[in-house]
Amino acid sequence: MRIGMPLNYSGGFKETMAELALHEKAGLDIVYVPEAYSFDAVSQMGFIAARTERLQIASGILQIYTRTPTSTAMTAAGLDYVSDGRFTLGIGASGPQVIEGFHGVPYQAPLGRTREIVEICRKVWRREKLTHEGKHFQIPLPAEQGTGLGKPLKLINHPVRDRIPIMIAAIGPKNVAMTAEIAESWEPIFYVPEKAHEVWGQSLAEGRAKRDETLPELDTVVQAPLAIGDGLDDLLDSMRPMLALYIGGMGAKGRNFYNSLAQRYGYEAEAEKIQDLYLDGKKDEAAAHVPTDLLTKTSLIGPESHVRERLAALKESGVTTLNVTPLAGTADERARLIERIRALSEEV
Repeated sequence: MRIGMPLNYSGGFKETMAELALHEKAGLDIVYVPEAYSFDAVSQMGFIAARTERLQIASGILQIYTRTPTSTAMTAAGLDYVSDGRFTLGIGASGPQVIEGFHGVPYQAPLGRTREIVEICRKVWRREKLTHEGKHFQIPLPAEQGTGLGKPLKLINHPVRDRIPIMIAAIGPKNVAMTAEIAESWEPIFYVPEKAHEVWGQSLAEGRAKRDETLPELDTVVQAPLAIGDGLDDLLDSMRPMLALYIGGMGAKGRNFYNSLAQRYGYEAEAEKIQDLYLDGKKDEAAAHVPTDLLTKTSLIGPESHVRERLAALKESGVTTLNVTPLAGTADERARLIERIRALSEEV
């Protein structure tokens, strides 16, 4: 498995880069740079590219509603250029709370828009004269919708690669099937390896049956907090507020994708209780109701024997990139965790 790490949403560029250099030396393979509603991800990825040599860099994720498809393609080509071909374009729909609440853009047709964006990006990277007649995007814009002066153009620059890898964040059945069909990488969230086949197996099989032969095997990217040692129950419990936020607070009743995922994992009653409490403003109580079993199975926190067992389960389920958040008090300790998880992943 490749070893990756997501950056913190709120970290400063210079402070983050100082520690990331340690992680690169420790054997980190790839870093995922998020874009929620803090600093933009593109500035930080360019900063990282200029100060690293080997490390792969991925957006984790750029939201599909916040840039035009061609802007996304241009940005990816630019980042691939400044990183000498080390960039992966991670995209995803996010959710209505961020897209409508922060960006003021309607959250509509995430599957259709994603598919068309992927098609357009790959045309741009191949330097084709860009034409696209889709349901959600028309390029050039039809005369009746604009001035009529638009004409097909192709990217001026020659990209480093004409096929930049694309990762799609997806958890819904249709979205996962589409990802397995068209993308190089798939990023689920709150991944429970023992339940992965039951929850996503059919969708992955449907997508792979339609997959282009020119695409590589689907890279499955899974996140997990990491701490190795005895007596780490407090660290495990510290993950409760984040899961409660997603399961309880990321959307209204019936419109929370993460709540639906928890239910599909078999935590129906718990997911409903967490959401009721969270939406009622009782965030601490909601966090207390996050099942310990879910915390344990989605993390790498505990004695080395436990971490080995979880790594084996992840590998068995098909995970190919492990995206860890090392939990320790100092940068050196976090770098040592990167070194240790890399060694363990090669042993199991």
